[in-house]
Amino acid sequence: MIARSAVVWAGAALLSACAPAAAPAQRAAPVIVSLNPCTDAILADIAPAHLAAISHYSHDPAGSSMPPGLAARFPSVSANAEEVAALKPDIVVASVFLPPATEQAFARMGLRVFKTGSIATTADSIAQIRELAELTGETAGGERLVARIEASLRAARPAEGATPQPALVWQSGGLVPGEQTLLSDLLTHSGFTNWAAGRGLGQGALLPLEQVLADPPPLVLIAGTGGEEDRKLGHPALGALQGTRQAHFDPQLLYCGGPTIPRALKRLTQIRREVTP
Repeated sequence: MIARSAVVWAGAALLSACAPAAAPAQRAAPVIVSLNPCTDAILADIAPAHLAAISHYSHDPAGSSMPPGLAARFPSVSANAEEVAALKPDIVVASVFLPPATEQAFARMGLRVFKTGSIATTADSIAQIRELAELTGETAGGERLVARIEASLRAARPAEGATPQPALVWQSGGLVPGEQTLLSDLLTHSGFTNWAAGRGLGQGALLPLEQVLADPPPLVLIAGTGGEEDRKLGHPALGALQGTRQAHFDPQLLYCGGPTIPRALKRLTQIRREVTP
């Protein structure tokens, strides 16, 4: 009897040794590192508890769409694979422009990469928010942000029958936004038209001062960062133009969707009220 028990015990021990080890428990809240300034802002809004770090761009006022105080709450990282891996994230959120070599390095380290595409409309941004909310399990937070955006769109809507006002958004270095851009969509939603797109200028086209003076728009939204390359945006000749109004538009409101949309629409609505007779 003793011998038989010993055999049974030994067999059970052998089977136990051959069985696969139990998988480690998954963290209920995925830890995320964001490498894109636009997803930085969305994730900081809808899933701050998941966010281990944001991109270094968001700690630079010239490249951020986040208020400085909010950005300062999170550590920042570059796209260096070792630096990101040290934070032990479950997911790395990046844009579709993530360099292939960096993506391959993440894969070798066993890091999951989630890439987001570009957005050109408020509808695109809402879809992106919901995508990130599902990724983080924070659907309620995502819907709260969507509700704020939808409310801001309603508040920015011009009166029925109002004539859209042409507006030139003049960015650092003389850049202008093209027609198929989020900024152009926001102009439309707030009672403006994209003056540069109406002149056939595409995204990232350079508009010389001479052309502005020769064919002046009724409204110029100055969106420069104040560097040396922006001297022409504040040229005295602009102030001498008859019938052309000027207003400042914060460069932080130019590119990203998500929580930037309500801020941008609020500013555009304010400008429209100031320039509408």
